[in-house]
Amino acid sequence: MQTIILKAEENGVRIDKYLSEKTELSRSRIQALCEEGHILADGKPAKSSLKLTEGMEIVAAIPEDEPLNVEPENIPLDILYEDSDIIVINKPKGMVVHPAAGVHSGTLVNALLFHCKDLSGINGVLRPGIVHRIDKDTTGCIVACKNDNAHRSIAAQLENKTCHREYLALCDGVIDHEEGLIDAPIGRDPKDRKKMTVIDKNSKPARTHFAVRQRFQNHTLTECRLETGRTHQIRVHMSYIHHPVTGDTVYGGACRYMDTQGQVLHAYRLSLVHPGTNEEMTFEAPLPQYFEQLLSILETEEKE
Repeated sequence: MQTIILKAEENGVRIDKYLSEKTELSRSRIQALCEEGHILADGKPAKSSLKLTEGMEIVAAIPEDEPLNVEPENIPLDILYEDSDIIVINKPKGMVVHPAAGVHSGTLVNALLFHCKDLSGINGVLRPGIVHRIDKDTTGCIVACKNDNAHRSIAAQLENKTCHREYLALCDGVIDHEEGLIDAPIGRDPKDRKKMTVIDKNSKPARTHFAVRQRFQNHTLTECRLETGRTHQIRVHMSYIHHPVTGDTVYGGACRYMDTQGQVLHAYRLSLVHPGTNEEMTFEAPLPQYFEQLLSILETEEKE
């Protein structure tokens, strides 16, 4: 168990932000430690949103990493870009990003451990290299980091909203507006803890920009850009405005044209500043075949 003891040097700064700047821990890691009760402020368990007062004593007890029980697996990867700092993958539908309860193999992490050999350890042994995630049935661009410096850089870009993630989502119904901003906080659904919902209590700010790409008889192809990165954000927000992502049986309904095996949502573009060269880079992932096929069906229906 590693213990870090610090004295707050200023007032009003969130404890998770302060510790991420003073230590090598990522902000997401600090937030997890707060939830687990490993961080104290003046002897009391601290929430990650706690605002410090000057002179407050902060004690962070960091548990030792658990033995790595995630096995490398020779799973083919669609690699969009790779160098010594980062690797950008076009994730297929049905692949979980990292191991979790009940899922210990077949994940992106299993594949990355086999392919890369070297990944950032900041997010712990179960999520090496993982700095952000996309849902199991969402396809497209995801970046993983090969060292801690790269991880800190990309995490900071996500936090500062300078790393841009753009999605294509086919939604149920015809959206009238050409573009819009959904600014609605997201938290756990108190009636179903496996779901997220727009809610004021125990929630976090969430902002999704959308623009209409193409309208069909009963569907709309939209381009969505995340300003924040909440769990299921696009799926929750589009359902909130009564245009759920097609095929999303959690927040909407199944697709009546074909079995889409989940939401028709694709992370098609990722833009970031390279952590080693400071070069602005943009990566794009082509639409998966099922998505193209569904659009073709809708276009044919439109002409009939």
